[in-house]
Amino acid sequence: MLPIVSDILLTPNGLGVEDVNRLLQRSMDGAIDAADIYFQHMQDESWVLEDGLVKNTSFGINEGVGVRAISGTKTGYAYSEGISLPALKEASRAARSIADAGQNGVIPIQSRILPVSSILYSQANPLLDLNVDEKVAFLHRLYEEALLQDRRVTHVYVSLNGCYELILVADSENGLQADIRPLVRLSVNVVVTDKERSESASAGGGGRFGYKFFLENDRGLRYAREAVRVALVNLHAIPAPAGIMPVVLGPGWPGILLHEAVGHGLEGDFNRKGSSVFAGKVGQRVASPICTVIDKGNIPNGQRGSLHVDDEGTPTQETVLIENGILCGYMQDKLNARLMGVKSTGNGRRESYGSVPIPRMTSTYMLAGSHSPEDIIASVEKGIYAVNFSGGQVDITSGNFVFTTSEAYLIEHGRITRPIKNAALIGSGQEVLTKVSMIGNDLAFDPGVGTCGKDGQSVAVNVGQPTIKVDELTVGGTD
Repeated sequence: MLPIVSDILLTPNGLGVEDVNRLLQRSMDGAIDAADIYFQHMQDESWVLEDGLVKNTSFGINEGVGVRAISGTKTGYAYSEGISLPALKEASRAARSIADAGQNGVIPIQSRILPVSSILYSQANPLLDLNVDEKVAFLHRLYEEALLQDRRVTHVYVSLNGCYELILVADSENGLQADIRPLVRLSVNVVVTDKERSESASAGGGGRFGYKFFLENDRGLRYAREAVRVALVNLHAIPAPAGIMPVVLGPGWPGILLHEAVGHGLEGDFNRKGSSVFAGKVGQRVASPICTVIDKGNIPNGQRGSLHVDDEGTPTQETVLIENGILCGYMQDKLNARLMGVKSTGNGRRESYGSVPIPRMTSTYMLAGSHSPEDIIASVEKGIYAVNFSGGQVDITSGNFVFTTSEAYLIEHGRITRPIKNAALIGSGQEVLTKVSMIGNDLAFDPGVGTCGKDGQSVAVNVGQPTIKVDELTVGGTD
């Protein structure tokens, strides 16, 4: 990948690998512990069709470079909107001047490439997968498919997004690393109306593919059908019950609760600073003995959260966070790993060249268990089954969370019965893991729609889990 990325990022701007190495060496002069230079080139587009009309389209090309210098706990960061030798020199000087204390000395930079285990996804530009007429025709087809599902469909909104990103990282530890990152996402949102009641729902997916992924096996059409199905379910939903009761979380997207309530608390920066509920608990039991939680950044086949290398040039890997209920460690970027005396786990991520890398999740999930989903449902006398969530909030320090379901049902006498509306799940991330009593054999990931926000930066992620039974969880409802 390095020759391809270098030809696009460096050569047109009059730069070569030798120039990058010299600037990195210069960034390490004096009282600097570590330094890196991050180049990024991005092409992205979006298409929006609303009620049969193409309402919005956009296309943009953006590239730039960021230079970071680290001294102790201090970070100097400077970036340029555009790539040129003068801009690089100025950014390097500015970064060094900000991080002006630390160990003296010069660290030689080696131009080397760390191996990656395998090619995880296509290197092709997804924006070229379909021409303009084909994209517009596809959006109209999804609109028509949604209308065909039910006469009560009153509004259809379809969005298609694609991105082609190339990055090059020059790092004082890892040398030169490059990655090519395609990313697409499709979403279908509908509103259904019956008399005076209206409900909305959405469905979609994506990953590191081309647009033709959505044409395979009628995948895009199935998103349209699914959005209508969920909206109609909620049209007839009854008020959610309230109280403490067993809750069964469905496979796939409900892993967002694990991501938010537990995953963020296992990121290195929060634990180094002691602000996470999991700080200082490595080696201690934090979950039920049947729970094992993984973050894996190198899942193949176009997983949305997968990367060949993170945004610091470290190859991604599988990191066991919790094994059989015992906390094993945290997700680390280079800065926090160095300050905590451990190695980076390949979780240093940034939104763009204008952002400082911080520890972030990639694909975070719970391993499958031995129970069938049917047996898990049958074990509940009275509770709820949460299939999907619309949103939530979590406090990293306490671990307390609130999540609202977008599709959920009552469980009565071991059977899924009536749909319920707007059930809120309230609890603590650490406590909820200790109350997991059954785990299904049906591990699934979300369909590829996850975007995670932290410190004002957004990055693509995946979440996943099998069906899970939580013996006790507070449900906030209106019944």
